[in-house]
Amino acid sequence: MTRPLRFGVLGCADIARRRMLPAMAVAADIEIAAVASRCQARAAEVAAAHGARPVSGYDRLLADPSVDAVYVPLPVALHAEWVAAALDAGKHVLAEKPLTTDPATTRTLLARAAGKGLVLRENVLFVHHGRHAAVRALIADGAIGAPRALHAAFTVPAPGDDNIRHQPDLGGGALADIGLYPVRAAVHLLGVGLRVAGAVLSTAPGRRVETSGAALLHRPDGVSAQLTFGMDHAYRSEYEVWGSEGRLRVDRAFTPPADLEPEIVVERASGTRTVRLPAEDQVAAALSRFTRAVREGTLTPPDVPETLAQADLLDAIRRAAAGSRATGSGG
Repeated sequence: MTRPLRFGVLGCADIARRRMLPAMAVAADIEIAAVASRCQARAAEVAAAHGARPVSGYDRLLADPSVDAVYVPLPVALHAEWVAAALDAGKHVLAEKPLTTDPATTRTLLARAAGKGLVLRENVLFVHHGRHAAVRALIADGAIGAPRALHAAFTVPAPGDDNIRHQPDLGGGALADIGLYPVRAAVHLLGVGLRVAGAVLSTAPGRRVETSGAALLHRPDGVSAQLTFGMDHAYRSEYEVWGSEGRLRVDRAFTPPADLEPEIVVERASGTRTVRLPAEDQVAAALSRFTRAVREGTLTPPDVPETLAQADLLDAIRRAAAGSRATGSGG
C-alpha cells in the first residue's frame, strides 16, 4: 500500500484549524507530519491536536525531508514568498485562495511548479463540490435554454477588528477574500471569456480596506454576470443562472456544511422542479484531488485556465473600481 502523503502546514490560520486540518486528519491517504508557526507555543498547541510535530519557523519546516507537501494558509500578501520557497524546497503546494495578489505572479508560480515537476493548487473549495458539476450538466442539457445571465452573491458579517481581512499590508479586503467566490462562480459556469464592464469597491467608515463591492462582467456574445460581495453584511451565499427558457437557483452555494443535502431549483414556464443531491464534503473532495494529482504526476490541472481567468478578473475589477472613483471624484 502506498504510504500517506505527508503534509506540513505553514501557519495556524483559522481556516487551517477549523476546516483543513480536521479533514486532513480523517483522510486515509494524508498524514499531518508537522505544523509550523513563528510562535512555538501556537505550533505546539495545533500540532498536538493532530499528532504532528511542532516546528518553530517556516524555513525549518521546508527543510524537513520527511515533508512531501505543504499547505499554505498564510495571509495572501505572504503567499508568493512562501509558495516560491516551498517549491524551491521541492515540496508540492496547496495554497489558500487567492494564490497571489496579482496575475503575473500567479502565472510565474504555476510555471515554476510545472518546471520543477511539482503540483501547485489554489485551494478554492466550492468548485470541487458535485453540485456545481450538476449545474453545468443541466445547463449543457438545455434545462434553462441558452444561458443569458448569472447573478451571484457572497456576503458575510463583519469579522472582528483585529481580523487580517481588515489589514491592507496583509492583503486584506473584501474583493480577494469574499469577492473571489462569485467571480469564480461566473468563470466556472460561464467560461473564461468574461471581461469587466464596470465595478465598485466601497470602504466602511473606520476601515482601511474595501468592505464591499459589485461588478458587472460580460462575454462577447452578450451573456452577463452581476456579482455582489461584502464582509459587513447579513450572510448570503447563492447564485442564479438565467436562460432563454428558465432559471436555475442555488443557495448555500460556496461554503455548505458536509452534511447538507444540496438542492438545485429549476424554474421554467411549465413549472418548478427541485434536483436533490447527496451530501458531500467539498474539503475532503479538494484534498482527494490534490493527493491524486501528486500520485499521478498531474502537474497542469484542468482548472488552470479558470485559476488564471479568476486572477485576471480580480485584478481588472480592482482597476475598474479605481478608475470609477477617479472619474467620479471630478464630477
